[in-house]
Amino acid sequence: MFPARRFFRWLLRQEVISLNNIIYDSPRLVIETKDILLPNGKERKYLFVQPVEAVCILPTDEEYVYLIRQYRAVIDSYILEVVAGGMDKEGESKEDAARRELAEEARMQAEEIIPRGFVYSSPGFCTEKLWLFEARGLSPCEDLEMDEDEIIEQVKVRKEDVFSLIASGEISDAKTIALLTRVLNQ
Repeated sequence: MFPARRFFRWLLRQEVISLNNIIYDSPRLVIETKDILLPNGKERKYLFVQPVEAVCILPTDEEYVYLIRQYRAVIDSYILEVVAGGMDKEGESKEDAARRELAEEARMQAEEIIPRGFVYSSPGFCTEKLWLFEARGLSPCEDLEMDEDEIIEQVKVRKEDVFSLIASGEISDAKTIALLTRVLNQ
């Protein structure tokens, strides 16, 4: 092997060196820039958005999935999506966060919360990890206080109609498509 090729392979195995510059820091979100020296010797500036981890929950029964239609100010529109929320309560487990969000947003409780893995929401610039859960054995629960910015309607969808709603664009939320696919392709 040529010495230059051996050196280049060694260089590619080296760890990336970075310098952090936090430009925004709050309990739910950190935004920072990193000047990274890549293994090929070039430098590049990256912007990282680091929100708290979140849970996504899909309530199901034999025939239906239960989604919510929620107003999202960022896109100035209502969107059909799964129940979801941040894991921002101190010491709360993923499953407990899933149960809390299910009660708050869907007004349901579940006998069984089944982990379905995780997805990254947008790994090109964001570190957010979304933990996916299916909820079974559903029953209504007491009305809880919703966040004042949440305008939510529950939507019951036949399992057999889900993929046509995705294909038509009526369901266009990435986390929702990921969780529906994981659950319905089991």
